[in-house]
Order: sequence, then C-alpha cells, then structure tokens
Amino acid sequence: MSREKPNGIKIRSSGILLHITSLPSRFGIGDLGPAAYEFADFLRSTDQRYWQVLPLNPPAPEISQSPYDCISAFAGNPLLISPQLLAQQGLLTASEIKDHPALPKDHVNFKNVITYKTKLHNTAFERFKAKPVKTDFLKFCLENSYWLDNYAVFVSLQNHFRTGNWSNWPEKFRDTAKINPASFSPGLLNAIEKEKFLQYQFYRQWLLLKTYCGKRGIKIIGDMPIYVSYRSADVWSNPQYFKLNKAKRPRVVSGTPPDAFTKTGQMWNHPIYDWQMLQKRGYQWWLERLKHNLQLFDVVRIDHFRGFVAYWQILAQHKTAAAGRWVRAAGKHFFSTVIKTVPDIPLIAEDLGFITPAVRTLINKYHFPCMRILQFGFSKIPATNEHYIENHAKNSVVYTGTHDNNPLKAWFEDEISPQQKERIFKYLGRKVSPDKITWELVRLAMSSPAKLAITPMQDILGLGSESRMNTPGTNAKFNWTWRLKSNLITPAIKSALKKLTKETERIS
Repeated sequence: MSREKPNGIKIRSSGILLHITSLPSRFGIGDLGPAAYEFADFLRSTDQRYWQVLPLNPPAPEISQSPYDCISAFAGNPLLISPQLLAQQGLLTASEIKDHPALPKDHVNFKNVITYKTKLHNTAFERFKAKPVKTDFLKFCLENSYWLDNYAVFVSLQNHFRTGNWSNWPEKFRDTAKINPASFSPGLLNAIEKEKFLQYQFYRQWLLLKTYCGKRGIKIIGDMPIYVSYRSADVWSNPQYFKLNKAKRPRVVSGTPPDAFTKTGQMWNHPIYDWQMLQKRGYQWWLERLKHNLQLFDVVRIDHFRGFVAYWQILAQHKTAAAGRWVRAAGKHFFSTVIKTVPDIPLIAEDLGFITPAVRTLINKYHFPCMRILQFGFSKIPATNEHYIENHAKNSVVYTGTHDNNPLKAWFEDEISPQQKERIFKYLGRKVSPDKITWELVRLAMSSPAKLAITPMQDILGLGSESRMNTPGTNAKFNWTWRLKSNLITPAIKSALKKLTKETERIS
C-alpha cells in the first residue's frame, strides 16, 4: 500500500458550509456566540467532521459586504463579535444587549447592524478602558503588531476621513513611513486603541470557538481570497508589493477573461501583486498571511488558486476585462518557499474555471486537494467532465455547490436544461419528484469517491433561491445576507444527515 502524500486528505469524511454571518442570533447577524456553539454541536451529533466558513476578514464598507473584498487580510470582522460573550466579561449589561432594534432574522441588514453594533462596541470599549490593564490584551497587541498596528491606524483614519480610499487622504497620511502617531489627536489615539480592542475580542472569541470545535472532533476550513482590496490596510501599508503608479493608484487590476458566461469577462478591480518584489523580500508578506490563517483554521481553501501560476491582468482605465492578458506569477518558486516553511501545509486549491497544465502540475506536485462541484457534473458528457462523479479523484473535495451557486433546489428547477435533468435521472436510475430531488443530489455528492464531501447548509435543508448566498458579477440586493432560521434544523434533518453519513461511509 502506498503512503499518503503529506498534503492529501487522510480520512473519508464530510462537513457543512455555513458562514458565520448566516448563523441565527437576535442581533441582526450571525456571530461567535451561543448559536455558533449550537451549530458545532449539530455537526458533532450528525457525525460531520468539518465546518467550512467564508473569509472572516472585515469587508470594505464602501464597496460591498463581500467577504472576498476586505480591508485587511489579517483582521477579523468586528460585526462577528458576540454581544452575549462581551456581557459575560462584564463589558455590556444584560439590559444593553436585550434592548436591541427590530432586526430581520432571515437576512442581514448590514447598514442597521453596523449602526447598532458600533454603539455596543463603543460602550464595551469604554468599560474595558476603565478596568485594570490586561496582560493578555497587551500580549495580543505585541504578538500581532506586524499587522495590527497599521490596521488600527488605517481603520481610524478611514473613519476620520470618511473614506477607505486612502489615495484621497491628505498627503501626509498616504505614506505609513511618514506618519507619526505621536502627533495624533487624543481622539484619534483613542480610536486606534478601540480598533485593537475589537481585534482582541474577535480573536479571543474565535479561538474559543475553534478550541470547542477541536475538542469535538470538528475541523474548521477557512477561506482565503488570493487578492485584497485596494482600499485596504495591506495595500496602504505595503504599496511596494503591488503594481501601483507614482500616485500609488493601481496601474493594472484583477479579473477574468471572456468566457461562455461573460462575453466581456469579469472586472474584479483588485490591485495586482508585484511578484518580483515579493520574491526579493522572500515572500514575507505572503508567508505571514499563510501562517496567520493556519493559526485560525485547520485547513485553508485558497480562492482562485490558478492566480499563483498566471493571472488575468487588465489596465486599470479599461471598462471591461476583454482586453486583458495572462501574466505569469511566481507559482513554482513561491510554493517551494512555502513548503520549506510549512512542509505539510493543509491547503485546498480552488481549481474551478480554465485550468492550464501548469496549474495542474503545481497542484499535483504538492498533492493539494482540489474541488469538484456536483452541479457541474451533468453539464457535458461524462468522458470529458472532471466534475462527473465517477471521475472524482479521491484526493479532492466534492461540493454540491459553492457560495456562488444557486442552491440545488433552485438550480434543478430553474437553471438546468431538460437534457441535464435526463442525465441526472439516468445516473440515479429513475426519475425523482421535485420535492425529493435535493436530498437525492446530496446523497450523490456524499457517495462520491472524493474523500471529503462539503454540503452548503441550504442544500441540507432543501432551500431555494431565496437562500442563495451570492450571485457572482452582480450587486444583487441580497448578496451575502442569507441567514439560517434555527427552527429549520429539525430532529428529522439531524437523523437523515446522520444516517446518510453512515451509509456513505463518511464516519471516521
């Protein structure tokens, strides 16, 4: 028997994809409080071994609430801090967390949540300041100073100037080397300290939850976008690592080329990395980012993995991505450096879309698990379709769909052709009624040869398009807002999931 390669998936198992913001809570948004622990208990009781979440970083407020467009690659989203856990520390009173506005339970109203939680955070911080200085807070600030100091200043200046577009700030604040915090006003210094306090609370609460999951045999899969927002602390404090012009604005931006779905391609508008400069500095920023994520998660999924080999580069002044071009990145050299630093790094490579032989070679070299999507498995004939179930590699992760896909119910009813439905029925060996098709498709994914199966919670519950997390390439009103109602997790759902996990031999 051949020995499993270091970065492969060792045990046949399964898990659920549910972002923290989608958890139930009475505060308008899912958080790291009691409902997160209840969901971990649900996973354990149904023999799931993985909980996958979307990026936990703070979204850029002026652009969208997408967790893939954030103001820091290191910071946590303060909106995920649990008021109930703050109250347990004596930083909020019972009446303060009880007296909350009427916020929707089925989706997030980010504007109202930000207003409400900012008020709570201000109150908690004032009480925290009045307490004796905590050594664990000082330790946190010291150990994370390599990113925390600049992040706290960035957010405070963003709020002060009412824009995260730092290229529009007064000149003396655009260059971190020229900034002298000693000259800041008491109000600005207080704001900086508050941001450090919020990060301390976020990481304290997150690591408590991660420890709780670990004790119950549940591993957490985190998600790391390859790019960061231009309006981020990362670009502001490390402009040398990005392709910017003399005015420190992007010369080129990210995106994808035209394809069958988008005639002009997609403009993502992230700044592009200067891989030559990153290499000269030993990839320090990237290594710090990876190590940081590995402290937070048991496994890290890297979004748009192919961007490490070659990326689609578009001149910033262009209106569409059509005139972009492919540019080589540092793939082989970068990952040889990564593996020397973290030999058995637990990564999942998002390899969806146009994948070249060079990308596949890199993935195979380090035995990184890749992704297979059930919804893509019936779009073309099996012989040429790597997403077709029989073609799934053991060292891969099968998803019924991702956060960018319609839930199975809506996909089957509204998106696919009659020919695709016939392929599904042919594979199942029978026709299936619309009210049962979702569970049959979940069963198919769980039966895949892939060692790890991840199912979005929406598909476990058989929900429709109203529960879709994101529609790519759009600014749809309800992108990123869906929330789980706790009463939907019934004893029947638990029993069915536990039974299916056993039948498909995904119990470790």
